[in-house]
Amino acid sequence: MFQRFTSFPHSGATRATSPSGWWPSRRLRPPPSGRRTLPALPDGGVFHSDPPSMDPLPSPPQYPSCFSPSCLFSCRCPMGNLLKVLTYNELDQGPNFFLDFEHAQPTEAETTVWNQVNAVLEEAQTILAELQSYTGAGQEIREAIQNPSDLQLQEKAWNAVCPLVAKLKRFYEFSLRLENALRSLLEALTGPPYAPTQHLEREQALAKQFAEILHFTLSFDELKMTNPAIQNDFSYYRRTISRNRINNLQLDSESEVNNEMANRMSLFYAEATPMLKTLSNATTKFVSENKMLPIEDTTDCLSTMACVCRVMLETPEYRSRFTNTETLLFCMRVMVGVIILYDHVHPVGAFAKTSKIDMKGCIKVLKDQPSNSTEGLLNALRYTTRHLNDDTTSKQIRALLQ
Repeated sequence: MFQRFTSFPHSGATRATSPSGWWPSRRLRPPPSGRRTLPALPDGGVFHSDPPSMDPLPSPPQYPSCFSPSCLFSCRCPMGNLLKVLTYNELDQGPNFFLDFEHAQPTEAETTVWNQVNAVLEEAQTILAELQSYTGAGQEIREAIQNPSDLQLQEKAWNAVCPLVAKLKRFYEFSLRLENALRSLLEALTGPPYAPTQHLEREQALAKQFAEILHFTLSFDELKMTNPAIQNDFSYYRRTISRNRINNLQLDSESEVNNEMANRMSLFYAEATPMLKTLSNATTKFVSENKMLPIEDTTDCLSTMACVCRVMLETPEYRSRFTNTETLLFCMRVMVGVIILYDHVHPVGAFAKTSKIDMKGCIKVLKDQPSNSTEGLLNALRYTTRHLNDDTTSKQIRALLQ
């Protein structure tokens, strides 16, 4: 291989050129006088017989015959499994494996944690059903306030509120159990020796339970935000207790919800999204207490689940595996839930350019669905995330959420 020189008229200068396939051009001197050179080319250029040393190009890597797009989805060979657990940075489309939210069953290694979490989740549907049917004691409270001297109406309002406050107490106590369940799942899905992506693929029953907790959380908070009777009832209850304490009266229900419990419940229900706040605090606490565990292990678990949900929603092959139409909404809720958790736990949040979550893709997936099923989820991204209005959030993402 030889270096080609081109001579410029009237200047005597010579520069090296680099046609396609030659090494990069660099400035070289013409051969000294008296040195034998090769014949000139027709266009005036000459060949130099002393090319710079060149290392041979490395051979392209040899992949097994199973390396194909279909391998990412269905191959059972070791190469297919390796490709499926590539991280977001290693594969532009993110982790491509199917999380079976409908039929995943625990393996022997998952059984202990699965049983602990399942005991909590079995109560979740009952909690949602009770919250959905919560009508409040608004009428009785209004009558009691309008007629403060009518003891019969005061007693009627009190008797209506007390069982409702007992129900609110159960909701709050369930949030504490849910916090402990989340901690057990985080320990199982982020600990060594596996990476978070591998955990999610290997331990799908636990990943499903994590998803069910997020689904419950967003469902609970959505119902709570649309039911002002919850805070009205509890406020009336606390005012009545304070008034009776001043008058040295003791009410039977005070033993069930004492002042300390009432204060904690008040802080819980003052939040717009109390269950999500509970999970966010639990995740942050988990990260701070496990200093030997890199924070990336926890945030990568969240970002990977968000990515997997997005890919499952936008890939027809994956969506066709859903046997229940409710699974589609379930998957969207889970995706939004892990985005919000990630945004609360990660130092720069989910909307920065350095985020491992494809926020544009996730928002587009939500907007491609009927608005009646996703508007609440888009509002959750608008109003319950922490970093949306940061300077690091791109204008395109803000525009998508307008």
